[in-house]
Amino acid sequence: MTDHIKTVPGEAVSRVAVIGAGLMGHGIALEFAAAGIDVNINDRNAELLESALARARSGLELLAQAGRIGADDIESAMLRIAPAPTIEDAVADADVVIEAVFEDLPLKQEIFGRLDRAAPERAVLLSNTSTYLPGVLADSTGRPDRVAVAHYFNPPHFLPIVELVRGPETSDQTIETARDLLLRIGKRPALVNRQILGFIGNRLQNAMFREALALVQDGVASAQDVDAVVKYGFGRRLAVAGPFEVWEQIGWDLVATISGELFPEIDRSTEVPKILSDKVAAGELGTKTGKGFYDWTPESAEALRLRISQALLNMPPAE
Repeated sequence: MTDHIKTVPGEAVSRVAVIGAGLMGHGIALEFAAAGIDVNINDRNAELLESALARARSGLELLAQAGRIGADDIESAMLRIAPAPTIEDAVADADVVIEAVFEDLPLKQEIFGRLDRAAPERAVLLSNTSTYLPGVLADSTGRPDRVAVAHYFNPPHFLPIVELVRGPETSDQTIETARDLLLRIGKRPALVNRQILGFIGNRLQNAMFREALALVQDGVASAQDVDAVVKYGFGRRLAVAGPFEVWEQIGWDLVATISGELFPEIDRSTEVPKILSDKVAAGELGTKTGKGFYDWTPESAEALRLRISQALLNMPPAE
């Protein structure tokens, strides 16, 4: 353990390395570049790495259209993004490294071992994983005090939240560096004080989704009507106020009464519901196969993607 080594304060970070140039990686990289920070980006898939700049440019153009950045900022941001042929090249001069490869634990552990050997001693090593605990990744390094999870939500350059998850040995200094850096680029970090499977966001999302599946499986409502209640009802509130803020207005005495009646009736199953496993077995996987709980054409799938993207872009920035 080398907790005496000082990390670079978030406000002084001058170069970030992003490992993984896919769905999440290029979006993470373009935000740092737009904020004036140099970024090295690497991917073992040569095609993804080659196309990373084009996809970053498209993301920056969308941010400019939404007024998040100026149109003149696109070219200067693009000049700050440098593809790197190897992990070692990417991290050689990085103050902060963000791993954003797909969810494969042995691969991530291998990468963290390489990061530990190649990155400067001062560098903070972060993972964008939504699945694995920071302590499991830190075990592949000799700097567990400088390892944490920085879990972005997709699309990373549209959604401001980033969950910062501490491992058992993560230092306060590491969390401060990561938090201050994220605030510097306009993100809204949420600190998860101890590692727990699913962190905050995925635990909340899956709790709601378990009940949604139960309602459909039990014939209480269709998937479409469950979606309608969320989209046109409480989901609109949750876009501007979290559950604690909403219930604060109602009063905790009333909330306690309602909860006492409802909690015993809410689904508590610990296995994947049959309605979902049957969909998977039938190959009805959603937009990528043309059928799930809805029927999809390429056009309707793209329309959904655009609807979500435009709505996220038009939301106000984080407070």
